[in-house]
Amino acid sequence: MSVFLSGFASLVGHIADLLHPVFQGGATAAAIILFTACVRLAVHPLSRAAARGQKARTKLSPQIAELRKKHSKNPERLQKAIMELHKKEQVSPLSGCLPSLLQLPAFFLMYHLFSSREIGGKPNELLGHSLGAAPLGDRWKDALADGGIFGGAGLVYVVLFAVVVCVATFNYRRTKRQMATMPTPTAGPDGQPMPGMGAMTKLMPLLSFATLMTVGVVPLAAALYVVTSTTWTAVERAFLYRDVPAPGALATAV
Repeated sequence: MSVFLSGFASLVGHIADLLHPVFQGGATAAAIILFTACVRLAVHPLSRAAARGQKARTKLSPQIAELRKKHSKNPERLQKAIMELHKKEQVSPLSGCLPSLLQLPAFFLMYHLFSSREIGGKPNELLGHSLGAAPLGDRWKDALADGGIFGGAGLVYVVLFAVVVCVATFNYRRTKRQMATMPTPTAGPDGQPMPGMGAMTKLMPLLSFATLMTVGVVPLAAALYVVTSTTWTAVERAFLYRDVPAPGALATAV
Protein backbone atom coordinates (compact mmCIF):
# COMPACT_ATOMS: atom_id res chain seq x y z
CA MET A 1 0.00 0.00 0.00
CA SER A 2 2.85 2.40 0.81
CA VAL A 3 4.25 1.91 -2.71
CA PHE A 4 0.92 2.93 -4.27
CA LEU A 5 0.62 5.90 -1.92
CA SER A 6 4.16 7.06 -2.72
CA GLY A 7 3.53 6.84 -6.45
CA PHE A 8 0.16 8.55 -6.12
CA ALA A 9 1.66 11.31 -3.96
CA SER A 10 4.31 11.93 -6.62
CA LEU A 11 1.63 12.08 -9.32
CA VAL A 12 -0.47 14.61 -7.41
CA GLY A 13 2.66 16.62 -6.59
CA HIS A 14 3.78 16.75 -10.23
CA ILE A 15 0.34 17.85 -11.41
CA ALA A 16 0.27 20.52 -8.69
CA ASP A 17 3.69 21.79 -9.79
CA LEU A 18 2.42 22.15 -13.35
CA LEU A 19 -0.67 24.04 -12.18
CA HIS A 20 1.13 26.23 -9.65
CA PRO A 21 1.81 29.18 -12.02
CA VAL A 22 -1.96 29.52 -12.53
CA PHE A 23 -3.47 28.47 -9.19
CA GLN A 24 -0.64 29.35 -6.80
CA GLY A 25 -1.57 28.14 -3.28
CA GLY A 26 -4.60 26.25 -4.59
CA ALA A 27 -2.55 24.23 -7.07
CA THR A 28 -2.87 20.95 -5.13
CA ALA A 29 -6.64 21.34 -4.84
CA ALA A 30 -6.77 22.06 -8.58
CA ALA A 31 -4.61 18.97 -9.18
CA ILE A 32 -7.13 16.82 -7.27
CA ILE A 33 -10.00 18.22 -9.35
CA LEU A 34 -8.06 17.62 -12.57
CA PHE A 35 -7.12 14.09 -11.49
CA THR A 36 -10.79 13.35 -10.73
CA ALA A 37 -11.81 14.64 -14.16
CA CYS A 38 -9.21 12.38 -15.77
CA VAL A 39 -10.54 9.35 -13.87
CA ARG A 40 -14.09 10.15 -14.93
CA LEU A 41 -12.98 10.70 -18.52
CA ALA A 42 -11.27 7.30 -18.48
CA VAL A 43 -14.47 5.51 -17.37
CA HIS A 44 -16.75 7.58 -19.62
CA PRO A 45 -16.90 4.85 -22.30
CA LEU A 46 -18.28 2.49 -19.63
CA SER A 47 -20.83 5.12 -18.62
CA ARG A 48 -21.97 5.38 -22.23
CA ALA A 49 -22.23 1.59 -22.39
CA ALA A 50 -24.24 1.58 -19.14
CA ALA A 51 -26.64 4.17 -20.58
CA ARG A 52 -27.10 2.09 -23.73
CA GLY A 53 -27.69 -0.96 -21.55
CA GLN A 54 -30.30 0.83 -19.45
CA LYS A 55 -32.18 1.98 -22.53
CA ALA A 56 -31.95 -1.51 -24.05
CA ARG A 57 -33.31 -3.10 -20.86
CA THR A 58 -36.22 -0.66 -20.94
CA LYS A 59 -37.00 -1.65 -24.52
CA LEU A 60 -36.95 -5.32 -23.47
CA SER A 61 -39.54 -4.74 -20.71
CA PRO A 62 -42.54 -5.80 -22.87
CA GLN A 63 -40.77 -9.00 -23.93
CA ILE A 64 -39.81 -9.80 -20.35
CA ALA A 65 -43.41 -9.20 -19.27
CA GLU A 66 -44.52 -11.75 -21.88
CA LEU A 67 -41.94 -14.23 -20.63
CA ARG A 68 -43.23 -13.80 -17.07
CA LYS A 69 -46.74 -14.69 -18.24
CA LYS A 70 -45.52 -17.60 -20.35
CA HIS A 71 -43.34 -19.16 -17.65
CA SER A 72 -45.21 -17.97 -14.53
CA LYS A 73 -45.31 -21.52 -13.16
CA ASN A 74 -41.71 -22.40 -14.02
CA PRO A 75 -39.27 -19.96 -12.31
CA GLU A 76 -36.17 -21.80 -13.54
CA ARG A 77 -37.34 -21.68 -17.16
CA LEU A 78 -38.24 -18.00 -16.74
CA GLN A 79 -34.80 -17.12 -15.42
CA LYS A 80 -33.13 -19.02 -18.26
CA ALA A 81 -35.37 -17.35 -20.86
CA ILE A 82 -34.54 -13.86 -19.49
CA MET A 83 -30.82 -14.63 -19.52
CA GLU A 84 -31.10 -15.88 -23.10
CA LEU A 85 -32.95 -12.70 -24.09
CA HIS A 86 -30.27 -10.53 -22.48
CA LYS A 87 -27.56 -12.53 -24.24
CA LYS A 88 -29.33 -12.31 -27.58
CA GLU A 89 -29.76 -8.54 -27.30
CA GLN A 90 -26.22 -8.16 -25.83
CA VAL A 91 -27.53 -6.53 -22.65
CA SER A 92 -25.70 -6.92 -19.35
CA PRO A 93 -27.77 -6.42 -16.16
CA LEU A 94 -24.58 -5.37 -14.31
CA SER A 95 -23.25 -2.85 -16.84
CA GLY A 96 -24.51 0.11 -14.80
CA CYS A 97 -22.38 -0.84 -11.79
CA LEU A 98 -18.99 -0.83 -13.54
CA PRO A 99 -18.33 2.95 -13.72
CA SER A 100 -18.94 3.36 -9.97
CA LEU A 101 -16.90 0.29 -9.01
CA LEU A 102 -13.89 1.32 -11.09
CA GLN A 103 -13.75 4.72 -9.34
CA LEU A 104 -13.49 3.25 -5.85
CA PRO A 105 -9.72 2.55 -5.98
CA ALA A 106 -9.01 6.19 -6.92
CA PHE A 107 -11.23 7.49 -4.11
CA PHE A 108 -9.63 5.23 -1.49
CA LEU A 109 -6.16 6.23 -2.66
CA MET A 110 -7.12 9.89 -2.27
CA TYR A 111 -8.64 9.19 1.16
CA HIS A 112 -5.59 7.33 2.47
CA LEU A 113 -3.13 9.77 0.91
CA PHE A 114 -4.58 12.69 2.86
CA SER A 115 -5.18 10.63 6.01
CA SER A 116 -1.56 9.46 6.32
CA ARG A 117 0.93 11.52 8.31
CA GLU A 118 3.83 9.65 6.74
CA ILE A 119 4.41 8.13 3.31
CA GLY A 120 7.33 5.77 2.79
CA GLY A 121 8.75 6.73 6.18
CA LYS A 122 8.78 10.44 5.32
CA PRO A 123 6.38 13.21 6.42
CA ASN A 124 3.46 13.66 4.07
CA GLU A 125 4.17 17.10 2.59
CA LEU A 126 0.77 17.21 0.87
CA LEU A 127 -0.90 17.71 4.25
CA GLY A 128 0.60 21.18 4.34
CA HIS A 129 -1.37 22.22 1.26
CA SER A 130 -4.79 23.82 1.52
CA LEU A 131 -7.83 25.14 -0.32
CA GLY A 132 -8.21 28.68 0.91
CA ALA A 133 -7.90 28.50 4.70
CA ALA A 134 -8.84 24.79 4.87
CA PRO A 135 -5.99 22.23 4.95
CA LEU A 136 -6.59 19.38 2.49
CA GLY A 137 -5.97 16.79 5.19
CA ASP A 138 -8.49 18.26 7.66
CA ARG A 139 -12.17 17.37 8.02
CA TRP A 140 -15.29 19.44 8.63
CA LYS A 141 -15.02 18.94 12.38
CA ASP A 142 -11.58 20.56 12.25
CA ALA A 143 -13.02 23.54 10.38
CA LEU A 144 -15.78 23.88 12.98
CA ALA A 145 -13.21 23.81 15.78
CA ASP A 146 -11.12 26.47 14.01
CA GLY A 147 -13.39 29.45 13.50
CA GLY A 148 -16.77 27.74 13.20
CA ILE A 149 -19.08 27.54 10.20
CA PHE A 150 -18.29 31.05 8.97
CA GLY A 151 -14.57 30.94 9.68
CA GLY A 152 -12.04 30.76 6.87
CA ALA A 153 -12.02 26.96 6.68
CA GLY A 154 -15.72 26.71 7.47
CA LEU A 155 -16.67 28.83 4.47
CA VAL A 156 -14.85 26.41 2.17
CA TYR A 157 -17.16 23.66 3.41
CA VAL A 158 -20.21 25.94 3.10
CA VAL A 159 -19.39 26.30 -0.61
CA LEU A 160 -18.86 22.55 -1.01
CA PHE A 161 -22.13 21.72 0.77
CA ALA A 162 -23.95 24.26 -1.40
CA VAL A 163 -22.59 22.63 -4.56
CA VAL A 164 -23.59 19.18 -3.28
CA VAL A 165 -27.14 20.35 -2.46
CA CYS A 166 -27.54 21.89 -5.93
CA VAL A 167 -26.23 18.75 -7.66
CA ALA A 168 -28.27 16.44 -5.42
CA THR A 169 -31.45 18.42 -6.10
CA PHE A 170 -30.76 18.24 -9.84
CA ASN A 171 -30.12 14.47 -9.57
CA TYR A 172 -33.26 13.98 -7.47
CA ARG A 173 -35.49 15.62 -10.05
CA ARG A 174 -33.81 13.86 -12.95
CA THR A 175 -33.98 10.45 -11.25
CA LYS A 176 -37.68 10.92 -10.49
CA ARG A 177 -38.35 11.73 -14.14
CA GLN A 178 -36.17 8.86 -15.33
CA MET A 179 -37.89 6.35 -13.06
CA ALA A 180 -41.26 7.49 -14.43
CA THR A 181 -40.19 6.65 -17.98
CA MET A 182 -37.73 3.82 -17.25
CA PRO A 183 -39.25 2.10 -14.20
CA THR A 184 -37.11 -0.18 -12.06
CA PRO A 185 -38.56 -3.72 -11.96
CA THR A 186 -39.75 -4.80 -8.51
CA ALA A 187 -39.98 -8.50 -9.38
CA GLY A 188 -37.27 -11.10 -9.49
CA PRO A 189 -36.51 -13.58 -12.28
CA ASP A 190 -39.23 -15.87 -10.92
CA GLY A 191 -41.83 -13.13 -11.29
CA GLN A 192 -42.32 -12.78 -7.54
CA PRO A 193 -41.90 -9.41 -5.77
CA MET A 194 -38.42 -8.89 -4.33
CA PRO A 195 -38.54 -8.02 -0.60
CA GLY A 196 -37.67 -4.40 0.06
CA MET A 197 -37.39 -3.45 -3.63
CA GLY A 198 -40.43 -1.17 -3.45
CA ALA A 199 -38.97 0.80 -0.53
CA MET A 200 -35.56 0.93 -2.22
CA THR A 201 -37.15 2.30 -5.38
CA LYS A 202 -38.74 5.11 -3.37
CA LEU A 203 -35.48 5.92 -1.59
CA MET A 204 -33.28 5.77 -4.69
CA PRO A 205 -33.87 9.40 -5.77
CA LEU A 206 -32.78 10.57 -2.30
CA LEU A 207 -29.40 8.81 -2.39
CA SER A 208 -27.73 11.83 -4.00
CA PHE A 209 -28.13 13.72 -0.73
CA ALA A 210 -26.02 11.07 1.05
CA THR A 211 -23.01 12.79 -0.50
CA LEU A 212 -23.45 15.52 2.12
CA MET A 213 -22.53 13.04 4.84
CA THR A 214 -19.49 11.80 2.90
CA VAL A 215 -18.19 15.34 2.37
CA GLY A 216 -18.60 16.05 6.08
CA VAL A 217 -16.54 13.10 7.36
CA VAL A 218 -13.69 12.52 4.87
CA PRO A 219 -10.54 14.65 4.46
CA LEU A 220 -11.09 17.77 2.37
CA ALA A 221 -9.03 16.31 -0.51
CA ALA A 222 -11.31 13.27 -0.68
CA ALA A 223 -14.33 15.57 -0.36
CA LEU A 224 -13.10 17.49 -3.43
CA TYR A 225 -12.86 14.20 -5.29
CA VAL A 226 -16.42 13.27 -4.30
CA VAL A 227 -17.91 16.67 -5.17
CA THR A 228 -16.11 16.79 -8.53
CA SER A 229 -17.12 13.23 -9.39
CA THR A 230 -20.73 13.78 -8.32
CA THR A 231 -20.98 16.95 -10.40
CA TRP A 232 -19.47 15.13 -13.38
CA THR A 233 -22.02 12.33 -12.96
CA ALA A 234 -24.94 14.77 -12.96
CA VAL A 235 -23.78 16.48 -16.16
CA GLU A 236 -22.81 13.19 -17.81
CA ARG A 237 -26.12 11.47 -17.11
CA ALA A 238 -28.09 14.53 -18.23
CA PHE A 239 -26.21 14.29 -21.54
CA LEU A 240 -26.42 10.51 -21.94
CA TYR A 241 -30.15 10.38 -21.14
CA ARG A 242 -31.10 13.57 -22.96
CA ASP A 243 -33.14 11.61 -25.51
CA VAL A 244 -35.30 9.91 -22.86
CA PRO A 245 -38.80 11.42 -23.26
CA ALA A 246 -40.47 13.21 -20.35
CA PRO A 247 -43.40 11.43 -18.66
CA GLY A 248 -45.86 13.94 -20.15
CA ALA A 249 -44.56 13.23 -23.64
CA LEU A 250 -45.12 9.51 -23.14
CA ALA A 251 -48.64 10.08 -21.85
CA THR A 252 -49.44 12.24 -24.90
CA ALA A 253 -48.02 9.63 -27.24
CA VAL A 254 -50.11 6.91 -25.65
